[in-house]
Parts: sequence; C-alpha cells; structure tokens
Amino acid sequence: MSAPSHRNLVERFQRGEIDRRTFLRHAAAAGMSVGAATALAGPAAAQATPEASPEASPSASPAASPVTGPLTKSITRDEYLAQVTNHFGFTAAASTGGEVIYTNASDIGTLNPIIRVDINALFLLQNMFSQLVIQSVIDGSVVPDLADYWETSADFMSYVFHLNVNATWHDGKPVTADDVIFSFTAAMDPSGISPYRADLTGNVAAVTALDDKTVRIDAKKALAVFLNKSAMLVPIVPKHIWESIPVANWASAPGSTGTDPAQVVGSGPFRFVEWAQNDHATMERWADYWVPGLIPAVDRATYRVVPDVSTVMQTLKTGESDIALVPPQQVKDFEGSQDVSVVSFDDWSWTLFSPQQDPAVATFFQVKEVRQALMYGLDREAMVSGILAGNATVAEGMQPVPSRAYAPDRLSTHYTFDVEKAKSLLEGAGWTDSDGDGVREKDGVRFSTELYYDSSDAANTQIVTYMQQAWKEIGIEVTPTSLVQSALIEQVVTKNDYQLALFGIGWTEEDQGILYRTDAWPDKGGFNVSRYSNPEFDKLNDEQLTEFDAGKRMAIIEESNNILNDDVAAGVMYFIKSAAGFQKRLQNFTPNAYGVFWQLPYVWVQQ
Repeated sequence: MSAPSHRNLVERFQRGEIDRRTFLRHAAAAGMSVGAATALAGPAAAQATPEASPEASPSASPAASPVTGPLTKSITRDEYLAQVTNHFGFTAAASTGGEVIYTNASDIGTLNPIIRVDINALFLLQNMFSQLVIQSVIDGSVVPDLADYWETSADFMSYVFHLNVNATWHDGKPVTADDVIFSFTAAMDPSGISPYRADLTGNVAAVTALDDKTVRIDAKKALAVFLNKSAMLVPIVPKHIWESIPVANWASAPGSTGTDPAQVVGSGPFRFVEWAQNDHATMERWADYWVPGLIPAVDRATYRVVPDVSTVMQTLKTGESDIALVPPQQVKDFEGSQDVSVVSFDDWSWTLFSPQQDPAVATFFQVKEVRQALMYGLDREAMVSGILAGNATVAEGMQPVPSRAYAPDRLSTHYTFDVEKAKSLLEGAGWTDSDGDGVREKDGVRFSTELYYDSSDAANTQIVTYMQQAWKEIGIEVTPTSLVQSALIEQVVTKNDYQLALFGIGWTEEDQGILYRTDAWPDKGGFNVSRYSNPEFDKLNDEQLTEFDAGKRMAIIEESNNILNDDVAAGVMYFIKSAAGFQKRLQNFTPNAYGVFWQLPYVWVQQ
C-alpha cells in the first residue's frame, strides 16, 4: 500500500483530523524529515499541545530563535526516548551491576569516532560518544541526541540545534558549541580520513556558534535529507583533547589507539576504561551521564577478541559471552537452548564483491560486461540456501530489504545464474581462452587475480571458495587471500592496491551516493571502494537529494538503482539476515535492523 501524499497529510493535519504525533509518524513513513514535515504543516505543527509534546523551553519559540523567518521545532529527545521505551516495551532494571561481554573474532579499528570505518568499533563508540542527532532505532528517522531539539528554517537552509545545557564530557568539562564546530571542521579537513568528508563538504556551508549551547548549521542548498548528510554524520569530540593534534595524525594519536585512556573522552552513557589490542576493550557505566533516564544499569561492557568464529560460538554456549553475532550456518545450533536466545532480522547490510574500476589501477573490471559476467557466473540461490542455510536474501538490485526503495520488480536487469551468458559476455569483451588452459587472456594478460576477504567471518571462507570454483567455470582464475579486517581495509580502502575484494557493507539510508558517487572515492572522503564512476548516476543522485516529494524521490532513487545494478557498480550478492545470540539473563536486549548495540544503556542482568 502506498504512503499518503504530503499534501493529503498536511490537509488532514490542518483540518484537525489527525494530531501532531500521528502526522509526524506518517510523514516519516512517507520519507520526510521531521523538519520538513513540521515546515509543511505550518505553525500548527510547531504549536503542539502539551499532550502531543513536552513543554518547550522559552528559547524554542520562533520569536526567540536566532534565525530570521518562521521556524519549526523538531521532536524533542524526551519525546523520542519515550517512544523507544514504549515501542520496545523496556522494563525498569530489577537489579543493577554486572558486566556484559560481546565476543568477536576481529578487533576494533579505532577509538576515534570521526575516523572510524569498521563496524566493530560501534559497540564502544556509539555508547561513548554523542552526536547532534542520530537515527531513530524505531523507523530510521532523524531524532535528537546531544541536541535537545532543533529548529528548521522555512527554506530548509538553516538548522539551529539547542544542546543540552547539562551535557558534559567524561572528564567533567562542559560540551559546548565550540566542540561541535571543531568536530565538523575536523571531519571536513582534507588532510583527515573521515569517510564522510565528501558528503559534509558538499552540503554544509557553515557551522556557527550562536552561544555556548546553540549551534547553527547552514546548508549549501535545500536538501530533503540534509540532516542525514550533515548532523547525523559527525560524532562530537572534545576540542580541548584533540585541538593540539593535527587531523592528519589522528589515526595514531593516543585518543585513537587507547594508549592514553585520559585522551579517550566522550559524552555518552559509557566511558572508556582500556583497550588491550587483539584481546579486549572495556567501557564502564558513567554515573554522571547527563540523561538521567539512560544511565546504564550494568557496571561494565567489554568487547572481547578470540581467535576464530568457532571459539566465539563456544563462548556463547558456555556463558563466557553474553552477546555474539551468530553465523547463518550455526543459527540452528541454538534451537531449544535453555540459556541462549537468537534473534534474526532483515538487516541494512549486504555482502558484495568489489571490482576495481579506478582507471589508474584496474586491469580487468573497467568494462561493464565483464562485471556482469561475474554476476551471471554465480549461483546465488545456491549460496544462500546452502552455505548460508537460508539466512539471507538473494540481492535484486542494490537496495536492501528494509529499504523503502527495495523494488526488485522494477529492475531492468536480473542476474540469474547463467554460465553461457557469462561466457558470451567475456568473449564479447575480448577475453578468450586461446591456449586452452581454462584461463582467458586479452592482449597477453591472463585473467588471473587475487580475491581479498575478511578471514574472521567463517561464512566468507566458504563463499570465496565457491566463487573461485564458479568463476573458474567461466575462465577466470581467482586466488582467495584472507586478511584480518584492519588489513583488508588498509589494502583496499587506504592503499587502493587490489583488483577484487569481498566486503560486507551496512548503510541505513536509501540514498547511496556516498557508496557510488564519483566524488565519494575513499581519497575524496567517501565509501566508493570500487572507484565506480557514472555521471548519469551522479546527476540522479543530486536530483533525489533536492526532491521533497517522497514519491518522486523514491522514483528517482529506483531509476538510479537500475543504473547501479546494470553497471554492477559493485557485485551485491545477497542481503543479510543478521542473527544476534545472547544470554537469556540479559533483559531489554533488542537488536534490530538499525543496530545491535544501541540498547546497552537499557540492558540489565537478571540475577
């Protein structure tokens, strides 16, 4: 069923047929940011009744706002937190104390949230650091975090964030607007390695302190997803800790490596204790957290590193671990367990092979037909049903299952398993097996390359073994080369020294520009590790960013999805169904598509 149009929603709200909360919920479902929704609804939305919204502070009124023109006020943090508690049915802690241990076979990459690229570090970083806004764990909309709320100008060109007046750093110093400006400046610094630099520099015109607790961000242009492209991308770090360290040196700084715990200072509900690399990293409850309702019940939370996935599963079975991600093949191992529950869910993640397309580096994959041959040469149905035991969805297009833009029926190209078509495409691209040794050649170059992959994931080894065999059938020689995650990132992302790599990606937005735009190559501050480039996709990506009509915007995204899929910008093989295993003694642990560890402040251990 299609979402109601913006116009109908606004008219129903203004006639009094629906209240503000209902209006904002439906508007979010229709693809509008809270700021855009309240702006379209006009003054009535800003003048919410006490029943619909907690009483606003005096500075929330338009007359007190530092931006000229009518302003609309977002949902407040208190409203959002109440929604989370109600939606997930969280219970008050019947006991406090104890430790929660999450076990993985790969270490975290950094303790600096601005330069983080690995997903492992989120266990600590999203619980130790704050952002102006975050993504709702209910529906993915933008909601307040460090800001109590924000105001949006009528032309969507200015956003004013009101920081919590009590917010402090773990060392007791106040969080101020200067910290926000410093963090944005660092994330956009061309000498740094923030993966979001391209989005930020392309969309943010200025970040200004209006007073110690008020910040204005000005847009370069009105965007339907401006907050997703600005405030939601920048974790806030303390200026007084980092200002003496050049941004170019942040990766090796003590605050990133944990060698000086006094330099690892955040403002979240947990604070840093220690990181013994390749062994464990620990954070502890911060009793002075400035959101009293989110002071953790547990004393400590630890990220533990073990040699391999089989050891991870063993620690979960024996109770040495409280939480672990369960490989698809092993979900059934926990059926009927008295101690461990496993929750499976469609994720905003997928597994892909990245074919090198940088003209300065690429040897094999610059031609679209070759990349298409790789897709046709894989029996992805068999991969999912066999290797992954059905715990994934064969990818149709580039948008994952939870996305509003997931529309496999509207794709122009479908990569069914077709060995003969794959061979024909390679022949047409000039790759032939002239000497009959089973490996194709072109211009004296054998089609033989390494395939880099993360060795910590047990499924990956089976996946790449199958890929090697399947591509051998079409005349491509692939040698799997396993690396730990940090080395894989170094080889592929930082050095750009590869031809083919296997990756897992997680991205919880329909806009995938940062993954595939020409200006989002890693050296330009993005995640386009394949170094794909298509001006037509870039143009459509620009168009959807400035389209405020949700239906029209989704249509543009679907068109751009067709381009990416037809080009095989990256070889998206299957969409993940994640499975999180946890001890039943953990209460309020509710992983979902928007994250596995966001609920740690709510978790308590049943005695």
